[in-house]
Amino acid sequence: MSYLEPSEFVTKMVDQGESKVYMSAKDTLIRAFMAGAILALAAVFAITVATKTGSPLVGAVLFPVGFIMLYLMKFDLLTGVFTLVPLALLDKRPGVTVGQVLRNWGLVFMGNFAGAISVAFMMSFILTYGYNTDGGAIASKVAHIGEARTLGYQQYGLEGWLTIFIRGMLCNWMVSMGVVGAMITTSTVSKIFAMWMPIMLFFFMGFEHSIVNMFLFPFSMIMGGGFTFMEYILWNELPTALGNLVGGFLFVGLPLYYTHVRTSPERILKDHRNLAPVVAEAGDVQPATLKSSI
Repeated sequence: MSYLEPSEFVTKMVDQGESKVYMSAKDTLIRAFMAGAILALAAVFAITVATKTGSPLVGAVLFPVGFIMLYLMKFDLLTGVFTLVPLALLDKRPGVTVGQVLRNWGLVFMGNFAGAISVAFMMSFILTYGYNTDGGAIASKVAHIGEARTLGYQQYGLEGWLTIFIRGMLCNWMVSMGVVGAMITTSTVSKIFAMWMPIMLFFFMGFEHSIVNMFLFPFSMIMGGGFTFMEYILWNELPTALGNLVGGFLFVGLPLYYTHVRTSPERILKDHRNLAPVVAEAGDVQPATLKSSI
């Protein structure tokens, strides 16, 4: 059977978190760079498809191809390590410390950002023929998205900041379900389907993904978006990343770990005298049988 029970794949989650902590800085940065670049290409691909077809749903259906490619190559996204790496600390794996967890997050963040912004410059260059034209409909669309998702939140103050934080939580709830979904099976085709569904959901719903935004907003600024780098950081990247951290760990990592790895003892039936007649009436077993089995 290609399906793995939760007790098996959740242990794999902890093992992967531990392995990422001990990965060299070079390997971590390279894998993170490639992940950020591939996801950026998938984002501009989905935006292009949605713009040309007039259907955001079509773009959302196709966007997961980038996530699937980077996952199968074992590249690392910040959203994934937010969920997996703390589990190694929680499980008290030898030598795993808070400092090592933060080191991994910092390296992955830098690698993802470098990969995403590299694609932002490459795409802006080819769309404008070396910055000699305006970039057309795609550039205009992305510039509008950048303004709406920075200045649009800023105008609501704290409530706007909390809105994007919650969208970040919901995003990594779904993205982490994709990461975990790929672990429930040993079949490549099954992994693809398990990842596709939650990734499509987050993209179509407009939830906020910190690595997608590492591409989207610098690209938007290059294409003429009317906001500053600090506005992008304060009113998008920071609350998005924090929301991604909370959503992935709180809604995916912790529930799976505490119910399939560090489980509580099963409830023991202490008083069976009043239960036997109830079970007998249901026709499941006879009282005498229940008594003898206990």
